[in-house]
Amino acid sequence: MHAAGPKNPLHGITLEMMVTQLQAHYGWEMLGRMIKINCFNWQPSVKSSLTFLRKTPWARQKVEELYLDSLADIKAGNSPLNIPEDTALEPEEPQREDR
Repeated sequence: MHAAGPKNPLHGITLEMMVTQLQAHYGWEMLGRMIKINCFNWQPSVKSSLTFLRKTPWARQKVEELYLDSLADIKAGNSPLNIPEDTALEPEEPQREDR
């Protein structure tokens, strides 16, 4: 488990807070892509996710790692893709090979 104390970035952060903030930031669909576990992909809810994550240490570790990696963006309110809202996304044309 993690060391306790104020220097630990997860000190005082509950699993429910992590899941709720990650879901608000990424949404269930993106979370399910980032961490491939059924509680994020099939009828997702905070309650079912907490039940699974509390029983499954490897999955909880992945959620904690994603939370720590995303913490700066979550606190800054940045979008997951860091794309300004007024930017239009254009599909790229496939590269041609010159022969």
